[in-house]
Parts: sequence; structure tokens; C-alpha cells
Amino acid sequence: MTEAHDETARRAEASARRAVVAVWRIESARIVATLTRYTGDFALAEDLAQDALTDALAQWPTQGVPRNGAAWLTSVAKRKAIDRWRRQERFAERVEAMGLDLERAQAEAADALPWDPDEIDDDVLRLVFTACHPVLSQQARVALTLRVVGGLETTEIARLFMVPVATIQQRIVRAKQALADADVPFETPPRAERQQRLSAVLGVLYLIFTEGHAATAGDDWMRPELSREAIRLTRILAALQPDEPEVHGLLALMELTAARFPARVDARGEPVLLADQDRRRWDRGAIRRGTAALDRAESFGRGLGPYALQAAIAQTHADASDLASTDWARIVAAYEGLEQIAPSPIVTLNRAVALSMVRGPDGGADAALAIVDGLAGERALAMSHLLPSVRGELLARLSRDDEARVAFALAAERTENARERAVLLAKAAAGR
Repeated sequence: MTEAHDETARRAEASARRAVVAVWRIESARIVATLTRYTGDFALAEDLAQDALTDALAQWPTQGVPRNGAAWLTSVAKRKAIDRWRRQERFAERVEAMGLDLERAQAEAADALPWDPDEIDDDVLRLVFTACHPVLSQQARVALTLRVVGGLETTEIARLFMVPVATIQQRIVRAKQALADADVPFETPPRAERQQRLSAVLGVLYLIFTEGHAATAGDDWMRPELSREAIRLTRILAALQPDEPEVHGLLALMELTAARFPARVDARGEPVLLADQDRRRWDRGAIRRGTAALDRAESFGRGLGPYALQAAIAQTHADASDLASTDWARIVAAYEGLEQIAPSPIVTLNRAVALSMVRGPDGGADAALAIVDGLAGERALAMSHLLPSVRGELLARLSRDDEARVAFALAAERTENARERAVLLAKAAAGR
């Protein structure tokens, strides 16, 4: 009886822990944003949220999982804030200030227009702009936003940027301290200042989407909830900044890429690569939205920026009925344009893949392999699985099977994603 009881308790604890992780993974950004508005302190808000998360891990296994886990965490965190203010003997003062703020907000609301086009009516997007404040370095902005808004672990962020975990931890700690020292408010930045932060905000939203599209670590091939949140925030930003082509370009890229999500995994959650995807499952609504956003970006007549160029590549895939009918020459040209305005080893690597397809799956493999081998010394790719993975594909097309096996095995060693590792190990075993 005792063993059965213990087993039941273990299962309940495991189930509750999974629930805690799921709620935090999906809702952490909203919880922190709400607490930041409530407390007026970004760093304190995350500390309170983490404390509430610890309570959930301790209480949910025995007390049961609440119907609204996010509301439970937020309420617990708010109570902790009140307790902290009481301990600091500033509770009455704080309550009075909050009361005055509430009265002021109600008075302003009575006189306000029904909708202010310059106001960001979304706590999470406010949080993004706060984390992208100019007081922080670009590296700190990205690390902090990915951690707090994207909900990524420091190990995942370190993997994205190919730096030690300790480096990312230091960046995040210093970023929080810098925001506190500068007394950065949790508010919509003025239009002029917002423009200064826009590039950083777009970059962070793109990275959050990318992590959802292809998870750097864990057991899941994708984290679509991250991508969906990035799309939602970018839509709000597009409405807020209607005259910024790259905002529409980024939205187009996200929509056109997310259109493939339904076909990227099978019923068991196993990855389905582009060549094998059932394109009938692609989301036509997302393709239409992405195409409209790309048309909007092009309508300004300023030329395509980096995000819009990538969106044009995604649109080319969406226009093709299968891999063979894809306009690979157009894709190569787009990557060449990207190399001119936003050069990076990843862009060159992708151009090599596209080039290998221009003359059919085998015809361009030699030329592509020469480009890939030329990237071997790039620091940005030194620990990435991408380079050996692409190299393995090209070697397999050239029937250099033994070399392909070695490349795929190296790629499998380097990836932190379990699903991707399984795919690469299968290719290593097959040699192609």
C-alpha cells in the first residue's frame, strides 16, 4: 500500500511540475510585464515572478494545479510585493502613491481620446521596449529580452550566440542593474525615442520567433508558442509604426515562415524537412497575410531591408508547388542582396544551399561545397551544428558517403535539440 501511495504521489508531483513548466513557458512574459507595471520595478518584477514560481513548484503537487495557473502566479507575486513593501516600512506610502496614480489614470482616461495611436496598449510590448532601452548595450538588450520576454533559459541564449553561459548570466545581471540605476520607467517611449529603439526591438522579436521556429535545445523540434507571441507583438508594432517598411518586412517573414508550421512535424512530433513536407498543409491564410505585409514593405519604394529580403525568400518557397519547381535563382539573388546589406556567415551558408539547388539537387553541389568549406574558419559557426549539417548534405549528393557520415555525426554532437540530433544521427547511419 505504501509503495502504491508513493507512486501515486510521485506521479502527481511530476504532473504538477509539468503544469508549472508549461504555464511559465507560455505566460512568463505576461506575468513579468504585469508585475513590472504593478511595482514600477523591472528587476523586482522578475524576482517576484521567480519566487512565485518556486511556490508553485512546492504547492501545486500537493494542493493541485489551479484552473488559471498564470493568475495564481501573478496573485502570489503581488502578495509577495506587498509583503516586501511592508517589511521595508513603505507600505502605507506606496499604497497612497498607487491610489494617487489610480485617480490620475482615471481622470486622464475620462479626458482621453478613444484611441491614442502613439500608445502601446500591451504590457509585453512595453516590456520589450523597456528591455531595449539605450542605456543598455545591444548585447545586453538582446540577452535580457530573450530571457524575460522570450522565456529562454540562459543556456539556450548562450547557445544562440555561441558564448559561455556565464557570459550571458553576467549580461543579464548587469542589464537589470543598469535599468535600475538609470531608473528606467515602464512606459511607452516617446515617438522620437521609440525610433531609436526600433532596430533593437525588431532584432529581439526576430530572435524570439527564430527560437520558436527551430528550438536550440530541448526535446521539441519547435516552440510554436514563442513564434506566435513574436508574431502578435510584431502585428501590434506594425499598427504602431505603419510607415516603417522593415516592421512590415519582419511581419511578412514571420507569417510566411509560420505558414509551414503545420507541415514541419508529423503526428508523433518528429521533424519533417522541407523536401518532404505536404504543402497542402501549409497555412494559406498566413501566406496571404505575409504576402500582403511584404507588398506593404515594398510599397514605400525604399528597397527591401534584411527582413523583407528574407520574406521574399519565404514567399518564393510559398509560391512553389514542390521543391523542384522552386525558383532557386531568385532565392540565390535574394541571399546575394542580403550579403550586401547584412552580411553574416549564416547568410552565406544559406546562399550555398540555394546555389546547390539552382542546377538541380546534384548539379550545384560542388560549387556550394566550395563555399561551405570556405566558412570553416568562421568563429560564428565554430560550435554550430549548421555547417557540418549542410556539408553532410552536399557530400551525400556527391556520393561521398563516408565523409557525409562524419559530417552528420559531428553535427549531431553539436546540436542541443534532441529531435534534430535524432535526424542527424539517422543521416549519419545512412550516409546520406
